[in-house]
Amino acid sequence: MIDDATGIVMRPPDGAVYRFDPGALSLELLTTGGPDELSVFETLHAPEDWLRWLSVCRLRLRDDEVDISATDISAIRGVRDAVLRLARASTRGAALSEPDLDTLNLAAAHSPMIPTLARDGTQRWRTPVSSAQALSTVARDAVTLMSGPYAERIRECAATDCALVFVDTSRPGKRRWCSMERCGNRSKIRALRARRTETP
Repeated sequence: MIDDATGIVMRPPDGAVYRFDPGALSLELLTTGGPDELSVFETLHAPEDWLRWLSVCRLRLRDDEVDISATDISAIRGVRDAVLRLARASTRGAALSEPDLDTLNLAAAHSPMIPTLARDGTQRWRTPVSSAQALSTVARDAVTLMSGPYAERIRECAATDCALVFVDTSRPGKRRWCSMERCGNRSKIRALRARRTETP
């Protein structure tokens, strides 16, 4: 599981910009939309959308470091949707879908991105990176997450109007919200208003 915490800047329709750190690379991909009711939030329409996500996720790849074609988008969205369904099933104690497992495992079977050590002691990636390598890296992160020690800490945000999924890497393991800045704060405000309404 790639755990170099960075977070994705979220821009919901209400304009309340906030940072969301789902705790894993593969769960960062879920911020790009999804199937069914999440299709209205779809952001992966063309190669430049995938390149944009790769530049802001914890991989931090530049546009000129990735080779991609328009035909790759369907596979990327397919893996993302499979990760979402598998993560949700994990949080709910449900059986994991065989077709989704096949989709994830097929993507993970490709060669992943190759890490290199830079002179300054930081990790970089050997470039150029193919879209299949980037997707394999994301898929392998999901496999590691869902089969590892944090598998039971994958959560759905407790807010009823939020579909974000995260892994709780906090020491106490009691994280409930995608972001305290967003859903956690809104919950506190609602609770405060409810108490004031109940006060005679």
